Amino acid sequence: MKRIIIGISGATGAIYGVRMLRMLAPIKDVETHLVISPAGLMNIQHELDMDKKSVCALADETHTHLQIGANIASGSFKTCGMVIAPCSVKTLAAIANGFCDNLLSRAADVCLKERRRLVLMVRETPLHLGHIRNMAALTEMGGIIYPPLPSFYAKPASIEDMVDQTIAKVLDGFDIDVSKHLTPWPGIGHEPN
Repeated sequence: MKRIIIGISGATGAIYGVRMLRMLAPIKDVETHLVISPAGLMNIQHELDMDKKSVCALADETHTHLQIGANIASGSFKTCGMVIAPCSVKTLAAIANGFCDNLLSRAADVCLKERRRLVLMVRETPLHLGHIRNMAALTEMGGIIYPPLPSFYAKPASIEDMVDQTIAKVLDGFDIDVSKHLTPWPGIGHEPN
């Protein structure tokens, strides 16, 4: 059983975290742990017209943002890592600077200290030097900065296709098989008919 933590913070793009939970739900050997920040919940409600109960129902286990004593706050609780989708620059800054005053940043900090995979789908543009320095610091600590940019080579027909391709690429990095959602690059001249 693989355990993966999904965090949803207050940046626009709540669809990424929610779609990731939906993609993982039917996979029997993956256990999802969800943490949503208050601003993340606000964006879920605004962007997706979903309530907290509906989103939490997609996860195997949910934790409140201030539940700092949760199992995912300890390195002794084994996970394959964490994805924050989307990741606000506030959350990015908290993790980059070791400011773990809530479960979202603490769980991410645990992934870093235990050398587990941490993927931050940072959603902000344009970037200023402080954002870039925080991204560099997290990269130096072993985190992966993964802005949710679409792969147009997959020839997406909808927003859902773009989101699915991006999420599938992230999950592929955790060796979670979501290949039905992933269009690999065939190379120039080798496109499927």
